[in-house]
Amino acid sequence: MSEPNRRAALLAVVLAGQAMASMDTSIAAVAAPAVRADLAGPPALAQLVLAAYTLSFAVLVVTGARLGARHGYGRVFLVGLAGFTAASLACGLAPGPYALVLARIAQGAAGALMVPQVLSLIQSRLTGAARARALGAYAMVLALGVAAGQVAGGLLVTLDLAGLTWRTAFLVNVPVGLVLLPVGRRVLGGGAPAARERERLDLAGVVLLSAAMLALVLPLVLGRDLAWPLGWRVAPAAAGAAGLALFLRYEGRLARRGGAPLLDVTVLARPGVPTGLLTACVVMGCYAGFLFTLTLRLQDGLGFSALAAGLAFLPYAVGFALCGLVVPRLPVRLRDALPLAGPPVLAAVVAATALLWSHRWPALPGGALLLVGGAAHAASFSPLVTRLAATVPAASAAALSALVSTGTLLASVLGVAGLGGLHLSLPLAVAPAATVLVLLAGAGAAAASRRASPPAGIPPAGRPSVPRPPDRPGRSSRAVRPGR
Repeated sequence: MSEPNRRAALLAVVLAGQAMASMDTSIAAVAAPAVRADLAGPPALAQLVLAAYTLSFAVLVVTGARLGARHGYGRVFLVGLAGFTAASLACGLAPGPYALVLARIAQGAAGALMVPQVLSLIQSRLTGAARARALGAYAMVLALGVAAGQVAGGLLVTLDLAGLTWRTAFLVNVPVGLVLLPVGRRVLGGGAPAARERERLDLAGVVLLSAAMLALVLPLVLGRDLAWPLGWRVAPAAAGAAGLALFLRYEGRLARRGGAPLLDVTVLARPGVPTGLLTACVVMGCYAGFLFTLTLRLQDGLGFSALAAGLAFLPYAVGFALCGLVVPRLPVRLRDALPLAGPPVLAAVVAATALLWSHRWPALPGGALLLVGGAAHAASFSPLVTRLAATVPAASAAALSALVSTGTLLASVLGVAGLGGLHLSLPLAVAPAATVLVLLAGAGAAAASRRASPPAGIPPAGRPSVPRPPDRPGRSSRAVRPGR
């Protein structure tokens, strides 16, 4: 296999794996009512089917990233892909509700092994224009997986192939995984492990992070649907947030002592990275909340079926895809300005959509708005992920991948819990208004990130770019630190 073909096959395999994991949450959400009707489980079965996957993924994704750095990104990706395929088969064949929940836990754990390696493999195996295009495609798959899963889940459940109803929503992963595994073994290999492979895994960090993530995510995912009292939701979430802060301090102290931390927190010290991550999380959280509230409005308020509600969101996916294809071809300065313009445009789309859904949903104006919204989302997210990936060295790819995966997942959970809660408990206009305000704050964070870390070839404001004189004979060619 030629090198260009090998790179193309590698990208296809890792992005297909990312798509499987991204889509599985919304596929299961669409299938959940049919699951509850068929298996006759407890009233909370639908919530547990969704939460089991999200919780195990959230708790283990940073550990999965670290395992990839220690044992080879390709090797760990393939292990995760095999586990995800097997767990999907177990979900589709589950004889009862508890077996299904256990299989969903295994599926989330396998996804936590597989997903962090995607960005790391792109960073370590691709260079130049090929890497830039791959990062744009990665951002597209990461962002659109939820919407695509909603459409696919609605279609599979509606078609009821071979009378399997909801089971096809999980079994569809099996043939895809069986095709990807042999191709992946050929193009990925084991991958070179990091230099510190033999160092012990930071077990204290694993325990601390896992407990903090569980405390933070559990009440957000299950609290509203299970009608937990407010104190039951707020206290664990606050403890989880405090635990995350403690984890970051512990990891930084471990790194300063020369240890091997679970997460390379020095990535967060790079200029523009914290505010860039914040912007990415804001956009993804608002997107998840907007998708959730619009779906609820179309189904519960306007009588759409699950499939019809999913298909109504197709223009959003088209807008995102079209913009995502165009962005890598734009000049650097224009591409770099898009994350500043995208959130306000998306905010305007959310506000206009709220006016449309008050009484009805006209297909043409609604579709046009969602088309623009998808393009604004791509403009906000894709160039930002590309910039963050270019900001950190390849050795830190696993840490950045873990931060992007964990941050966007938490943001999506917060978006659904927060904005969805506002939609369910307050007048219809409140949730869109809150979404608009958060998106405008995200535009401010994008501006701060851009000022802190300009794109390659563009010096920071107020610091002129001075060409470096050629090295003299016998003089060291070491790089000069910025600002020296």
